[in-house]
Amino acid sequence: MQNQLVETIVGAVVVAVAVIFLVFAYGKTEQTSGAGYTLTARVDNAAGISVGTDVRVAGIKVGTVTNTSLDELTYNAVLELTVSEDVELPEDSSMRVASEGLLGGSFIALQVGGDFENMLGDGDEIVHAQGSIDIVGLIQRAMFGGNNGDE
Repeated sequence: MQNQLVETIVGAVVVAVAVIFLVFAYGKTEQTSGAGYTLTARVDNAAGISVGTDVRVAGIKVGTVTNTSLDELTYNAVLELTVSEDVELPEDSSMRVASEGLLGGSFIALQVGGDFENMLGDGDEIVHAQGSIDIVGLIQRAMFGGNNGDE
């Protein structure tokens, strides 16, 4: 009888810890509501970007990547971003695939432009976009010569 009581208490503690973990994890994901507008961007390298990747302005999350695909004509990656409707971006804004550090994850960094008379709207494309930078390739070029073997 004593063993059953201990097992029941341990089971209840495990369930309580699991519930606390789920609540914590849900709160950390900073889920945004579906409200927002969709933008697209084309980059030559989208390494590290997938559906759900953060979209940030000045380091603050303002949206997420909602779709990634390959343009079969140009072989560029097409990124579909959903940005919060309360964040208005000028048409001359730019985006780049950024990294949180050498070992960190990637995110989309939006740089706000200066033309506040013409704003991006739902379905517009961010024309000025830069893809991922190959850090390993840069290090190899620095260590073994600047031409990467293309003589």
